[in-house]
Amino acid sequence: MSDTATNTHNIHIEIFSDVLCIWAYSAQIRFDQLKQDFGNQLQLQYRFIPIFAAVEERIGQGWKDKGGFAGFNENLHKTAASWDHVELHPKIWLQNRPKSSTVPHLYLKAIQLLQERGIISGQPLAEHGGRSLFEAWFWRIRCAFFEETQNIGEIAVLDAIAEDMGIPVVPVHELLDNGEAHAALHLDSEARDHYMIPGSPTLVFNDGRQRLYGNVGYRIIEANIRELLYNSDSGEASWC
Repeated sequence: MSDTATNTHNIHIEIFSDVLCIWAYSAQIRFDQLKQDFGNQLQLQYRFIPIFAAVEERIGQGWKDKGGFAGFNENLHKTAASWDHVELHPKIWLQNRPKSSTVPHLYLKAIQLLQERGIISGQPLAEHGGRSLFEAWFWRIRCAFFEETQNIGEIAVLDAIAEDMGIPVVPVHELLDNGEAHAALHLDSEARDHYMIPGSPTLVFNDGRQRLYGNVGYRIIEANIRELLYNSDSGEASWC
């Protein structure tokens, strides 16, 4: 379909990931490119799922026969060896490791709620490469973990990064304290179950008819989006 074809609708994409997932960390460059290529034709909604909600069980016990955290560290470095768009600290998962991704996920939901309510801007910001403040903070804590091995499972670490980026910490804590962030994260879990999300990252669009999971190339994602944007029959079964 030609790029000059008439677009009659916008696309809503739900992106499911765990903040501690290396594949989602690597994939963020593709989501940023989608925004550059399609602009306001796309609405990206970030959702968070508990892949690393219990780190000791998932890695410490789950990798017990493969070297535990040391084996997991070695595996991540092998995985990322050919990547040139992200950095990985030599001691990732060996020092300052979070106990759970739930804490940063709750903090993310609180900031997301502040954006939805207009307390912080949701507009793309040039100083953050076109990301909104929420998206920029999301990327910053991922980098803090993967590049710097900061323990982003601690509220104090998240507060420091938020304050450094000009995000008001007091209303964030209010949403954590009154349970609203927890309720929002629960809705992400319900959406995960509804769509039968297999893991992180997973993109869901076309009202749940299409899912792209894992290390999916940009051109595949782009082709699916163009089919939905420019094909008037995209509500039916798609060839793409």
